[in-house]
Amino acid sequence: MTRAFGTAPSLAEIEALALAALARLPERFAAHLGGVAVLVEDFADPETLAALGIADPFELTGIYEGVPLGEKHSAPTGTMPDRIRLFRSPILDEWIARGDESLEHLVAHVLIHEVGHHFGLSDAQIEALETEV
Repeated sequence: MTRAFGTAPSLAEIEALALAALARLPERFAAHLGGVAVLVEDFADPETLAALGIADPFELTGIYEGVPLGEKHSAPTGTMPDRIRLFRSPILDEWIARGDESLEHLVAHVLIHEVGHHFGLSDAQIEALETEV
């Protein structure tokens, strides 16, 4: 049997998967995400990797950058807007390595993990949210 392989999903296609996952979040979370930008890039930039002490860019699938919701009252003025950055190549690499889940599920998993950081959720709370979505 011959199988035709297409090209890897583009940045726009990964973004569409992320936005679809965002749209499935329960309203109690979705109502507080209006100001959070979701960006998809191929890899994290060298400065981000260095700041996190990560040598291999394939080790970072996503990052939340901002002030968690519960700490906004004490954030200095002039802070940058909150954003979630997803990294396409590491996500695709993990998807291929796992081989046991859909790309849609993996992108949602990474996105929800970063959304959890925005809300200051624990790992257990992030897992519970992922189950809801």
